[in-house]
Amino acid sequence: MEFNHKPVMLKEIVDGLNIKPNGIYVDATLGGAGHSREIVSRLHENGILIGIDKDKTAIEVSRKRLKDAKCKVILVHDDFRNIKQILNSFNITKVDGIIADLGVSSYQIDEAERGFSYNKDARLDMRMDRSSSLDAEKVVNTYPEKDLVKILFEYGEERYARQIVKNIVNARKIKPIKTTLELRKIIEDSVPSFELFKGGSVAKKTFQALRIEVNKELEALDSLLSVMIDLLNKKGRICIITFHSLEDRLVKNKFNLESRDCICDKSFPICVCHHKKSLKLITKKPIMPGSIEINLNSRSSSSKLRIAEKI
Repeated sequence: MEFNHKPVMLKEIVDGLNIKPNGIYVDATLGGAGHSREIVSRLHENGILIGIDKDKTAIEVSRKRLKDAKCKVILVHDDFRNIKQILNSFNITKVDGIIADLGVSSYQIDEAERGFSYNKDARLDMRMDRSSSLDAEKVVNTYPEKDLVKILFEYGEERYARQIVKNIVNARKIKPIKTTLELRKIIEDSVPSFELFKGGSVAKKTFQALRIEVNKELEALDSLLSVMIDLLNKKGRICIITFHSLEDRLVKNKFNLESRDCICDKSFPICVCHHKKSLKLITKKPIMPGSIEINLNSRSSSSKLRIAEKI
């Protein structure tokens, strides 16, 4: 299968970077180089693009797609949570822009064997990095019941988490749950029948929660947010596309926190925190895809883009 993935809000995110022709830019979620191809088209010979992805296939495909770039291109098979160490390994301490598109690529969803889709029968996998030892099958069959409930509540915001997990635990006592459709059937049998006719699969939230756990997605995002200010040059920008409320909340809260001088409790008569703002919000409200893009790419419908600039 060809690595096809439509980059979400391509113009908005690349324009939002405010690219300097000789600047250094990081695509923390390289994918099929959809955003990166547009970035390198705006860079001159002295510019640098660093692309990071946990999926080796993404690196291989992007290497071919970016081979004619005028600028220097560095592609790294790694998790963007390690962005600081990655840059240090190339003697780069500051960059002019960082982008992160936190969605799962269409290629990963559509390639049945990867186990991301609840519509295709496959082994429960969901690893973006196939060298990782943790996959969805291991999570579903070995995690304690209370931990599974917490994952479904927190990462999937699944209201029926307790019943779903109870049925998972009962099923795995008889035999291990091995495939995506086995798990989907358990989920469908765990929710009230009226939920099955609301439109969309009732398995969506559970599959999302498991994917986040397998790939430690929120931990990776938190790591990126914690080092972004140190890594950006003055007037450097960070652009992040999120696809669900958990991610967006993390980005929104961090951007808001770092764009304020004082973060003391409002009841304090004077400031005692001495916090100084380090970011300027370029988007006070998130940018959403337009109706034309959503019609062309329905998977973009839940995306939100937030942009901030280092002061």
